[in-house]
Amino acid sequence: MSRHRTFLVLVCSLSILLGPAFSQQTASPAISAGSLLQNALAAQVGTAQISDVTLAGTARRMAGSDDESGTVTYRALSNGAARYDFSYSSGPRSEIRAALSAGPLGAWTGPDGVSHPLALHNLANRTDIFPVFTLAPVLSTANLVVSLVGLETKNGQSAYHISVSQQFPQMKPNAATLAQHLTQTEIFLDASSFLPIAIDFNTHPDDNSSLDIPVELIFSDYRAVSGSQIPFHVQKFLNGGLVLDLQFQTATINTGPSPTLFSVQ
Repeated sequence: MSRHRTFLVLVCSLSILLGPAFSQQTASPAISAGSLLQNALAAQVGTAQISDVTLAGTARRMAGSDDESGTVTYRALSNGAARYDFSYSSGPRSEIRAALSAGPLGAWTGPDGVSHPLALHNLANRTDIFPVFTLAPVLSTANLVVSLVGLETKNGQSAYHISVSQQFPQMKPNAATLAQHLTQTEIFLDASSFLPIAIDFNTHPDDNSSLDIPVELIFSDYRAVSGSQIPFHVQKFLNGGLVLDLQFQTATINTGPSPTLFSVQ
């Protein structure tokens, strides 16, 4: 099987391997990764159901010698679709990820308006800046390995560290090992509130799925919105350096944005 086809099978599998069970390992008999994730979801949404979210605010982008500020609107659906629209002095930028059921689709555009596809292997991990839509599927996706690593100090806070990855038993061993690695996600929950404070994962160059580049999302400034707790400050670190700093001013949920917003051409 070619590398491109392997990635296609991997990401498509994320949309069809849905089921009620996940495997779990625990670091302590008194507490489990599953119960911690349930507590985390309850802390964020209570008994509410969130189908979509829209966040708007300011954005600071740092890439090499570029350092500019502007505005951002972020929209996401519970089915995995997400969209960023940035406005900077250098021009508009956007990134779109289609829903899981639509297959491995994603694209970004720069100031010139030209659309560029996201690498298939970087679509395997669906981690994004709205932690509810990262955590919720962990409790309902088949063939997930969920383990409680332990209680650690993360960015100066006491946090439960939970490790998540997806297995692909239908693949050949070498391809399955790579596919599982591409889905590896580290989740850190505040030990007191159970709110997510960080999520770590890897991204990769477009032409090299084997080269890991660490990414960390840091969540803070949680505020109550329609009964839910939403982080209004999100920072993204790439290989240890801050590349995106988002401070939201408004947040709305369940407004029903048009599905066409998440279409990838």
